[in-house]
Amino acid sequence: MFESAEIGHSVPKPEFLAREAVLREALLKAQYDLLANKTFPVIIIIGGVDGAGKSETVNILNAWMDPRHIHTVAFGDMSDEERERPRMWRYWRALPPKGRIGILFGAWHTDPIIARVMERTNDGDLTRSMDQIVRFEQMLADEGALILKFWFHLSKKAQRKRLKALESDPRTTWRVADTDWERFKLYDKFRGVCESALRITSTEAAPWTVVEGTDANYRYLTVGQSILDALAKRLADGKPAPRRPAALPEPAIDGRTILQSIDFSKTLSHRKYQTALEKWQGRLNELSRSKKFRRRSAIVVFEGSDAAGKGSTIRRITGALDARFYRVIPVAAPGEEERQQPYLWRFWRNLARNGRTTIFDRSWYGRVLVERVEGFCAEDDWMRAYHEINDFEKELVDAGAIVTKFWMTITKEEQLKRFKLREDTPFKRFKITEEDWRNRDRWDDYERAVCDMVERTSVKEAPWVVMPAQDKHWTRIEVLKTLCRRIESAL
Repeated sequence: MFESAEIGHSVPKPEFLAREAVLREALLKAQYDLLANKTFPVIIIIGGVDGAGKSETVNILNAWMDPRHIHTVAFGDMSDEERERPRMWRYWRALPPKGRIGILFGAWHTDPIIARVMERTNDGDLTRSMDQIVRFEQMLADEGALILKFWFHLSKKAQRKRLKALESDPRTTWRVADTDWERFKLYDKFRGVCESALRITSTEAAPWTVVEGTDANYRYLTVGQSILDALAKRLADGKPAPRRPAALPEPAIDGRTILQSIDFSKTLSHRKYQTALEKWQGRLNELSRSKKFRRRSAIVVFEGSDAAGKGSTIRRITGALDARFYRVIPVAAPGEEERQQPYLWRFWRNLARNGRTTIFDRSWYGRVLVERVEGFCAEDDWMRAYHEINDFEKELVDAGAIVTKFWMTITKEEQLKRFKLREDTPFKRFKITEEDWRNRDRWDDYERAVCDMVERTSVKEAPWVVMPAQDKHWTRIEVLKTLCRRIESAL
């Protein structure tokens, strides 16, 4: 994949200055068009060999364009905060919003490559990491991002020469660290691993551009022109056409669904409820304070029918926890900042550190429920979301999170009864809105969407618990029991 030439293309200074002036003007105009357009972000990934001019090229890009609208992030070793969350958390936080450019040094490809070179992982681990990256980048592209990836290459001889030149100059010696020379000793191994990684992750949605790093002027013009061409094309064409996914399964032959098969007859007396509540809240408190839980986190998702009792059930969970170590995230329609990012972004940024619990009152499943039924997103978008959500939850579980998902359901008749009670009770009237009545009119559409959701996203690592919520006492205890048993099993 990489050229072995010791000397790359050379651009004479007069020619460079002439082309630079034209390129700078065009890039700046395209950047302002992007800012005014605000329909997609630009993500520029910078990777490659140490000493190949990555930093200098990024400095040039910031000089040629308006740096106020460019977010440049260099990823080094993980902080303690980052290590206590899924690996991709820090990259999600660095994504630029629509209309902006993000330049990412040593992004999501770097850690798996280094881990393989240092033999902390094997070839299978590397392939799995790269496959995950391919799916992640495809998701970003499907959400509209323009992804440009540049790999800066030097031959082994050229890299040695470059590092020595930087080290010998007092003005640049700070750029060469001991780790650069340590990695140079592993040049051949790095090259083999990098070629494999780039081959897997160079896709139609996010291809790599390999840049010969020997000649600075050539680097700058190559990268700058590539960015300009891609940006101008996207601004002219708009969002790329999404891929058509496979069709959803047909409804059951007998017309019955998982929700229509629920047993709503289970109840619990008030006396037994009070005894059980004290028992299971106490057990949950013990688990949340255990030493083993300090190395894990809990993510609890509540979805369900309107008026099914999600809020009151959540309060029984939080009543058992230390307020310093949990957060309840109520999810409503996305705000302006959230609409400028991929739909999963607002959930990634709210993930808990180890030893903590995050409870989502509604969640990322809005993409395949409300957004699907109400037509807030295209069919292609909610169809692909099933796979993206499964990938997301697998990353959470792989990072040590204990994911528990509840769908709380009641009958249509019980919902009507609770709606009327809310309207007739002054301190409950705020709980009922016109939107609740409108959603009720689409009961059958939501039921089909729920059944598709459960079928396609109830996986071994994060299964759905479909919870009948006709009797609130019984439901609250069952939720507490289920959560305790999930945590106990994981620990």
